Amino acid sequence: MTVLPDPGLPLADEFPDASREQWQRLVEGVLTKAGTAVPGTPAEETLSTMLQDGIATRPLYTAQDSAADPGYPGFPPFTRAGRPEGTAGTGWDVRQRHARPDPKRTNEAVLADLENGVTSLWLLVGGTGMPVSGIPAALEGVYLDLAPVVLDAGPEFEAAAEELLRLYGTREVPAHSALGNLGADPLGLAARTGRHSALDAQSAAAAALAARCDREYPGLRALTVDALPYHGAGASAAQELGCSIATGVAYLRALTAAGLSVDAACAQLEFRYAATADQFLTIAKLRAARRLWARVAQASGAASTAGAQRQHAVTSPVMMTRRDPWVNMLRTTVACVAAGVGGADTVTVLPFDDALGLPDDFARRIARNTSSILMEESHLARVIDPAGGSWYVEQLTDELAHAAWSWFQEIERAGGQAAALRSGLVAERLSGTWEQRSADLAHRREPITGVSEFPNLAEQSVQREAAPAPAGVAEGDGGGLPTVRRDDAFEALRARSDAHLAATGSRPRAFLAALGPAAAHTARASFAANLFQAGGIETVQDPVTVDAASVAEAFERSGATVACLCSSDKLYAEQAVDTAAALVSAGALRVFLAGRPGEQRETYLRAGVDEFVFAGGDAVAVLASVLDRMGVA
Repeated sequence: MTVLPDPGLPLADEFPDASREQWQRLVEGVLTKAGTAVPGTPAEETLSTMLQDGIATRPLYTAQDSAADPGYPGFPPFTRAGRPEGTAGTGWDVRQRHARPDPKRTNEAVLADLENGVTSLWLLVGGTGMPVSGIPAALEGVYLDLAPVVLDAGPEFEAAAEELLRLYGTREVPAHSALGNLGADPLGLAARTGRHSALDAQSAAAAALAARCDREYPGLRALTVDALPYHGAGASAAQELGCSIATGVAYLRALTAAGLSVDAACAQLEFRYAATADQFLTIAKLRAARRLWARVAQASGAASTAGAQRQHAVTSPVMMTRRDPWVNMLRTTVACVAAGVGGADTVTVLPFDDALGLPDDFARRIARNTSSILMEESHLARVIDPAGGSWYVEQLTDELAHAAWSWFQEIERAGGQAAALRSGLVAERLSGTWEQRSADLAHRREPITGVSEFPNLAEQSVQREAAPAPAGVAEGDGGGLPTVRRDDAFEALRARSDAHLAATGSRPRAFLAALGPAAAHTARASFAANLFQAGGIETVQDPVTVDAASVAEAFERSGATVACLCSSDKLYAEQAVDTAAALVSAGALRVFLAGRPGEQRETYLRAGVDEFVFAGGDAVAVLASVLDRMGVA
């Protein structure tokens, strides 16, 4: 929402106009005093942050940072909202995901959700999950003319759709009152499994379902364009968008070839995107997605109103952690805020224990209440496009749309989404993106609270029933896109520590040799403790302060096998050599020094220091090598 100044209240008249150049000079002065200025580099570039997809966020945006006209809500290019009222009339649709194999227990959870704020249902059926024949039992007591049902049945989508349509008939639900999505997504299934042999037959079956919905069930959609397989494989925001648009175009071709008009084909698609805790990127992604799809609809000859993309946002599975899972509540809250502000029609908040298995009642309650609080108490849905008019968001939306369109065009040049999946183009690009992000995670440039930062080794593990694999995904599907999580590398380290604890009764330990007073060593001792604990290595700092004379006895008493010197550069110069030598003599397998060594590097190495740990270093590599040296399998 853009707020125009009141001409009768000139608040800034008493102040002289300031130019961007003046601001830049002031910032350059501050950077120079702080010692962070880069010679010959403008201040804005120094303070800019590089995102994926070649996009940089700058420290200052003004009206001169123009982007494409976003139009009006509910009108092409639909950047601001798919409908004129956005979600301001009723709020977004709160959709809960259900994956329990037991139809009876699913039904209990479904009824509890619908009675407590959930407005639509997302059922995972088929495969090792709930059988298709269990759909009627799972929906027992549900008013099917009020609660939309969305199916996710993988290769069994046709059978699941027939079962649901049969249930509508049995329950005497009028055809015009049936609501939801039958969930056909042949390309999404191929992306997950790598199996392409049945793609043509599945596409034909999906097109037949779409034609039937168009004729008989005006409130039902037949197909889902699910971008989660790409996001779950490590895709950037632009890659996720580009893959979704390419998939949508492929479905438009299949549906129009089956006899549907372009407008009718557009009406059969619902797009599913991930919402992450990077709120501004998520807001921009959802806005850019609507703009991109409007461009496709326009180029396809659809009516202007047909180009409004129907969006379902799901809080990102990639960002969910297995350690300290309670923090996931905060992540999903931020992601839900972003999805609502970004204009998603439907939002699913995954329970905080989603990464551990099937959620319990408490986790589902928190998940659904997240949306309720944001809509009912924070009034987040009362404003249409709250981010509209922000120079930063408008610019980010524009840049993201261009990056996504470029990737979409590359997919089209490769023969379309199916061909790009078969050839490995999509997998190769996503793998490269995840490799770069993995480096940021390993170096803790992208911190994970409770995992790579502020871990709690005393945390009691949360146990959940194992969740079934998505329908159609079987063990041995080597050709599909991988499934990644941000915490993967650190989880592997923590698992080694857990195994050591189970086998020996104690975790591997590192001794913190803190030199000098608290003012000198606290910062680096805290850093070192945080680092080692992220790998499941318990730290011991007893006594609080040591010196060369006392460190050997303290190290032997600690039960640790490695040690880390922690202090100021000044005290390192005075005491590190003798203290490191004493630790080596006491049997330390490896001696670290917290901080950058500077000119004293060779001196410290000769004294017995093996490695230097500091902010920005590869934490995963360091911790893996320490566990290896400790003999932790």
